[in-house]
Amino acid sequence: MKTKQDIAVFLLRITLATGFLSAVASRLGFWGSYSSGWKNFVSYTAETNSFLPQTFAPGIALLSTITELSIGIFLLVGYQISKTALSASILTLLFALAMSISFGCKEPLDYSVFAFSAGAFLLSTFSRYKWTLEEFLNTIK
Repeated sequence: MKTKQDIAVFLLRITLATGFLSAVASRLGFWGSYSSGWKNFVSYTAETNSFLPQTFAPGIALLSTITELSIGIFLLVGYQISKTALSASILTLLFALAMSISFGCKEPLDYSVFAFSAGAFLLSTFSRYKWTLEEFLNTIK
């Protein structure tokens, strides 16, 4: 049973990491013609945060991109997983709430943002994480 849980936690960690990294790659143009691009992302940020002044959009876009890149990398390599996953959960919950305020609850439900947030929160609750940099560093101490 423990092995199944270890595999599930590993897969959750990797899928959350790749979700964050894919979003960043898209706005930076790394997905080629499938990329959203930076300008489109800043515009979408302004729409999603319609309750804030539009002048905030570039700063929010930059801050969220840096945060998502950091979360993606930390989850992918398996470092500070509990704290990183909690941060991911909070960030995606804020995103889902902003989407709900600006577009209604259908869009964050359609894009599974609440599920993504809940998955990240679940990941933050485990006491051990197999196949991680964190585990490796603990074994060499």
